Amino acid sequence: MATLLLTVIGIVALGVGAQVVAKRLRIPSVLFLIVIGVVIGPEGLGFVTIETFGDGLSTVVGVSVAIIIFDGAFHLRREKLATAPEAVVRLTTIGAALAFVGTAAAVWVFLGVDWDVAFLIGALLIATGPTVITPILEVVTVREHVGAALEAEGIVNDVTAAVLAIVIFEVVVVAGTPELVPISFLQRLVVGIGVGVVAAASVRFLLVTATPPPGDAPQVARLVTLTAALVAFGLAESVFSETGVAAAATAGLVLGNIELPHREEILEFNRDLTLVVLSFVFISLAALIDFDTLLGLGIGGVAVVVAVTLFVRPILIAISATDRQFNRPERLFLSLVGPRGIIPASIATLFAIELEAAGQFEAAQALAGTVFLVIFTTVVLQAGFARQIADYLEVIPMRSIIVGGGRVGRALATRLEDRGENVVLLDRDEEAVDRLRQDGFTAVHGNGTDAESLRDAEIEDAKIVAATTADDDTNLLVSQLARTKFEVETVVARVNTPDNVDAFDALDVRAIDVSSATAWSMDNQIERPALSRWMTELGEGHDAQEVTITAEDVVGSTIRELDAEIPDGCIVAVIAREGETYVPEADTVLKEGDRVTFIGRYEAVHEAVTRFHPHG
Repeated sequence: MATLLLTVIGIVALGVGAQVVAKRLRIPSVLFLIVIGVVIGPEGLGFVTIETFGDGLSTVVGVSVAIIIFDGAFHLRREKLATAPEAVVRLTTIGAALAFVGTAAAVWVFLGVDWDVAFLIGALLIATGPTVITPILEVVTVREHVGAALEAEGIVNDVTAAVLAIVIFEVVVVAGTPELVPISFLQRLVVGIGVGVVAAASVRFLLVTATPPPGDAPQVARLVTLTAALVAFGLAESVFSETGVAAAATAGLVLGNIELPHREEILEFNRDLTLVVLSFVFISLAALIDFDTLLGLGIGGVAVVVAVTLFVRPILIAISATDRQFNRPERLFLSLVGPRGIIPASIATLFAIELEAAGQFEAAQALAGTVFLVIFTTVVLQAGFARQIADYLEVIPMRSIIVGGGRVGRALATRLEDRGENVVLLDRDEEAVDRLRQDGFTAVHGNGTDAESLRDAEIEDAKIVAATTADDDTNLLVSQLARTKFEVETVVARVNTPDNVDAFDALDVRAIDVSSATAWSMDNQIERPALSRWMTELGEGHDAQEVTITAEDVVGSTIRELDAEIPDGCIVAVIAREGETYVPEADTVLKEGDRVTFIGRYEAVHEAVTRFHPHG
């Protein structure tokens, strides 16, 4: 018992350490976790083997997966899914079906196993999953619709893979009655979803009606939510095995999309707990990798990996990510980044043990070997190099760095993030940075007048730097560094004393004189109250955006010809060309390099910007 305790503590400590290092190096943590698992496993130092945890490993893994799935689903809000609705639906239906059939066919062709085992492997390898996608998205900032597609695919297909795999194993591999697959699959899915909905409703009722002491309310909310996730998992598992993930995912999805007290505290608690259990599970399962089994697959195993990653995945992405907002580099990124995670590894291990007990040694080796080979390869190459792939394809949106996390900086960050910008706030006050992070902003502690602090905020990848502090000298030095040392394209600065404007103008910095800006706003309220009110409320359902025309089929067309391409609730307000700005007419022809300003409803403006500037 003492040895097991030390082993568990050691694994957790290594995992947490790997998480810290990964964040520092901006590399997905799963790469470090799987390497640590191999090093301490039987293929390395031998500290962890399949006998280390006895019969308890499957239970620990199941509970851990429930926590991870619940946390991932809790983050999957309706607003996020609405950024790529068609892609989400296709990835979780047509895409999942293609992954299932395509992988099974590759396994059958290249490894020569029976169709029942091939389909079992195909079912297991449908899923990507939050265990690998979440660490990637923590260090690779992609546009919202790309992140939504990856997260939704991971959550939903994880559930599909787990339920379909157990159905195929029990109904096809063991019982030999494939005709019962549809009804058995639906039974398990309905049970999982039903239990999850009941659990979510119970949490909502308890948190809204119960009145704990004010100081204890956040803690109660965290504990009730976590308990509900675990209870949902346990109840569903007691009815049908491998339906617990469906219950946990459903509970998380429902709770994540309804009003809950202390939501931010729940989110923070879930994420911290997820990091701990993710570390333990990934290292533990990685320690079970048997390289002799992997190598025993020979060239056939390599062919399966190539088919799954370079043929099946790109085809399903090409069919699924057809929404107009996905540009070619983003589709290629989705094609090249589809690592498999914990669920297929844990289930494959259990199935292989049962197949060996039944005397089906070749099937057990093919199952475990193929699943672990695909997981190991995709985690190392696709997850481990996700940031490099994103950098090469230029799918990471350039940063907007705001120096100063006060009221002005915070308000500006909110408006920029509402428009889909990749915003980083830099502030020298550590407590202010903590508050910003608690409120969901990406914030870095550092001095904006120091080049190293700016590098920590990744100013090399910034297209905008805004100096918003209350001190003009600080703002001037920030502007000078951004403009002359780092050559940032757009530098904007708050100027508190009008006499200092000339110093900023000399650096070609867009100086915002606070006194003049306030007077201008007050004048608008007096002379143009309706327009002023509308402009002030842009963040509440309306927007105005200026973009450079990049869509090749738009250049050379008139506004009249493009009328059908401009969504309802949005108009072309002005066009800037060769230093002049004017309101266009119906016969105005758009030219390459024109900067067009759209105004209107937020969704309509966003759609117009995506259409006219698809690589923005």
